[in-house]
Amino acid sequence: MDPWMGYPVKGESVFTLLKFAVLPIAKVLVMCALGLLLASRTVNILPANSRKQLSKLVFSLFLPCLIFTQLGKAVTVEKIIEWWFIPVNVVLAAVFGCLVGYAVAHLIKPPPEFFNFTVVFIGIGNIGNIPLVIIGAICREKGNPFEDPETCNTNGVAYISFGQWVGAVIVYTYVYSMLAPPARSKELDAPTPTNLVVVPEAATANGTEVTYTAHSNSEETALLVVEAPHETPQGTLALVKAWLSQGRIRDIMQPAVVASLLALLFGCVPLLRSLIFTEHSFFYFLFDSLNILGGATVPCIMLVLGGNLLGGPGASKLGARTTVAIVATRLLLIPLIGVATVLTAEKLGFLPEGNRTFKFVLLLQHTMPSSILAGAVTNLRGHAEKEASAILFYEHVLAILSMAGWLVLYINVLF
Repeated sequence: MDPWMGYPVKGESVFTLLKFAVLPIAKVLVMCALGLLLASRTVNILPANSRKQLSKLVFSLFLPCLIFTQLGKAVTVEKIIEWWFIPVNVVLAAVFGCLVGYAVAHLIKPPPEFFNFTVVFIGIGNIGNIPLVIIGAICREKGNPFEDPETCNTNGVAYISFGQWVGAVIVYTYVYSMLAPPARSKELDAPTPTNLVVVPEAATANGTEVTYTAHSNSEETALLVVEAPHETPQGTLALVKAWLSQGRIRDIMQPAVVASLLALLFGCVPLLRSLIFTEHSFFYFLFDSLNILGGATVPCIMLVLGGNLLGGPGASKLGARTTVAIVATRLLLIPLIGVATVLTAEKLGFLPEGNRTFKFVLLLQHTMPSSILAGAVTNLRGHAEKEASAILFYEHVLAILSMAGWLVLYINVLF
């Protein structure tokens, strides 16, 4: 009988299915181990400062290139209409996950400086890197449960990429804000806030008497800002103007978010699509160049995270109870909520009928360990780096078992 269709299976088929679940996680662990080796005192190629600079490079260049090339090539207006539930599923996964995270954090009471960290690492999963590896590993087999290998891989990558832009927005807004160092939150709570206006370095040479202070974010290149008088805003319009003047738009419109918007634009406009994404077109070399740069995203992130484990998982200050709670909730409870979400959406008719690959990708978005990009954000923010690496280390080791079980359930029961 065909093991992929939910009928009785032979031992070899079960072994093959488990191989699909285990090998992608094993690849992640190998890359992290190499990062740990490069950061060790013996080799010392990736010291702390180099890892921080590499994280900046990933967020500013490699990740935007990856999102633009994958999403832009996959998306069209018709597919946006058909795939509308993919980004909604990402948002629902983050909302439900963070609600559970808040509940768990209030229950176990982690150290105060790691309360937001606990919420984020329970609520925000890896919706891009590992799902891409898993869908590629499964689709390469001729006996896969979905479609022929080429169609399965193309569609699977397209579905995952279409959800990544929403994940990028969440990471650069909610996650970036939640993982701010405690000192920064105290500064923001000061009784007399100031209106900060970014001033280019060239402006420092003018003759105006102004007071300059360094930008409070330690992870960014030091920017010069000028303190301007700030009046308490009155009314909704004044609040909006104050919000805009304080640079919130700049915080949201980060490189990955801009790349996502550009990918949607170029993918949905036929003329632009034909110029960039069509092979042998005039500007196809631009797509190819960006695609090569985007390929560096995953390995660079893995190397940084591995390097952050230099002190070992024991260097984390979370405590055993908090660590166990985060890992167990993320790997065991959150996927159950995801199964309920996807099955409810299917009963309501929100999913394309009979599209198993689509449904499988939705389930994967709820099943993954905590977001690797969230771990990279801790490196950028200069807060909880070792704690993030420890959580990701334990989750990826234990995910070898948990993900294998979930994948067997999805393929042999839900289908």
